[in-house]
Amino acid sequence: MFAASETVPNCGRVEQDALQDIQAGRSSTRWLGAGGGALWAAAPHSMVRWEERRGTAGGSGPAVLEPSASTMSAPKENVSLLFKLYCLTVMTLVAATYTVALRYTRTVGTELYFSTTAVCVTEVIKLVLSVGILAKETGSLTRLITSLKENVFGSPKELLKLSVPSLVYALQNNMAFVALSNLDAAVYQVTYQLKIPCTALCTVLMLNRTLSKLQWFSVFMLCVGVTLVQWEPAQATKVQVEQNPWLGFGAIAVAVLCSGFAGVYFEKVLKSSDTSLWVRNIQLYLSGIVVNLFVVYMSDGAKVLEKGFFYGYTYYVWFVIFLASVGGIYTSVVVKYTDNIMKGFSAAAAIVLSTVASVILFGLQITVTFVLGALLVCISIYLYGLPRQDTTKIQPSETKSSKERLATV
Repeated sequence: MFAASETVPNCGRVEQDALQDIQAGRSSTRWLGAGGGALWAAAPHSMVRWEERRGTAGGSGPAVLEPSASTMSAPKENVSLLFKLYCLTVMTLVAATYTVALRYTRTVGTELYFSTTAVCVTEVIKLVLSVGILAKETGSLTRLITSLKENVFGSPKELLKLSVPSLVYALQNNMAFVALSNLDAAVYQVTYQLKIPCTALCTVLMLNRTLSKLQWFSVFMLCVGVTLVQWEPAQATKVQVEQNPWLGFGAIAVAVLCSGFAGVYFEKVLKSSDTSLWVRNIQLYLSGIVVNLFVVYMSDGAKVLEKGFFYGYTYYVWFVIFLASVGGIYTSVVVKYTDNIMKGFSAAAAIVLSTVASVILFGLQITVTFVLGALLVCISIYLYGLPRQDTTKIQPSETKSSKERLATV
């Protein structure tokens, strides 16, 4: 551990000032320790690796410490298996219930509500919840107001930056309603897993990360599984409304593309600064509300003025909105206690639950190709989430040389 009295390494002026602020307690970032030729510092919501770099790549020059492109996740808390199972159950139920409930509201109700207004209301609820969580995080009303003034209302450039994923998320959420109006919940749940290869591709292109051969194989397997599911789509005998499977599949294709790009873009924004996650969420949802109000006006403006903003809303519709807003935020909070394997099991279990619910509620007729495709998708999700070889551990032989390198900085 580094004490405040320790000498700051010989860095460039900008880097040195930042490190001095950290050690003197003038920054919310704190030292954690050293290892692997790097210093580790923790900001409020992330851990930053400060690496030793000498001049240009491979060249000579004064050594500096700067934030590394690689980051280290915060250490997981030592929680019990029972609590992890609880997190797994919550994620599974939220994913499966949301899909089935949304499908139910789009096929059973006689007075169909405007999906664009539902998406807009969801963004408003997410904004209110994020402000509440930020208030708890800051600890006082004065600090909350100061944080909102500085980071939200006083940062128009940041709001404009977050308007990009807001626009994409608005399109994605509206496409989900279109897809579930034309496809069964189980078919949707399986096909929507195409977001994994899409996110993987965006991660490689936008964040310069690499995938293992097993991950690429699992991506290929997932695509084969989704193709089998769509090859002979399962039919729901209890659904009487008119449906267009091709329109539904097209909507899913747009949704997964939006999901992959927006998710990676938002991650890149989060990791570009130590701004609070909830401040970023508030910026995102504020932009999202503006974008979705514009979508409501352009898509259903005349009908909303004639019938009302909340036309066709029932308890089931409000339940879907609740799952989309509260469930999404809750899942993002508890996900830190799980790993990729558990998340893979959760996605697979959600597919199974959605299939069982679709058989009971909508009379879904299971086909052989659907079963084989769903099985391949579940296996591919599990394989994709398997941990890669751990290269972050410091070997005993490397520790000494790392300390020596740090001592010379």
